[in-house]
Amino acid sequence: MGSEVSNQVPVFRAKHKMSQTDLARAIGVSRKTISTIETETFTPSVSIALEMAAYFKVPVEELFALKRFDGED
Repeated sequence: MGSEVSNQVPVFRAKHKMSQTDLARAIGVSRKTISTIETETFTPSVSIALEMAAYFKVPVEELFALKRFDGED
């Protein structure tokens, strides 16, 4: 498909003055999961993405977006 997922999770964590551990506990995942999502080495499942969006009370599209590669529409 030629796309990857980018995210704004660290930005939202900072706005809420939360550590990775705080967010992990709030949504029921490990701190390492939050870390790998933030560094974009792991794309979260839909359920994790929705949990994060619900926690921050924003649409999932505010947290996650597709990065398109050159030559794609």
